[in-house]
Amino acid sequence: MRRIDAIGIGFGIFILSGLVYLSLQLAGLDGAQAGIWTQAVLFAGLILWLLTYLFRAVGKKMTYHTQRQQYEDAFFQKRLEELSPEELAKIQAEIEREEQSQV
Repeated sequence: MRRIDAIGIGFGIFILSGLVYLSLQLAGLDGAQAGIWTQAVLFAGLILWLLTYLFRAVGKKMTYHTQRQQYEDAFFQKRLEELSPEELAKIQAEIEREEQSQV
């Protein structure tokens, strides 16, 4: 994420919280109650964002993990394409031997 993106997100949350505050005041709440409920909404949003972050991190669905997996797949695919037919047959024979020894 770029710095300008973080600034934009922060500014958007600031504007959104102001709109929530104003809408609660228009709904009939006094300033103190509207402020408390606005803080509650922001806190609930923060907790929900944190939970989604934790689920992505634990499930390894973060950008870093995805990019690393794509790089490893492309690397091994390129290495596989560079193998000669004899080398490929030799590796396949080794894999079959290992599978038979594990059974």
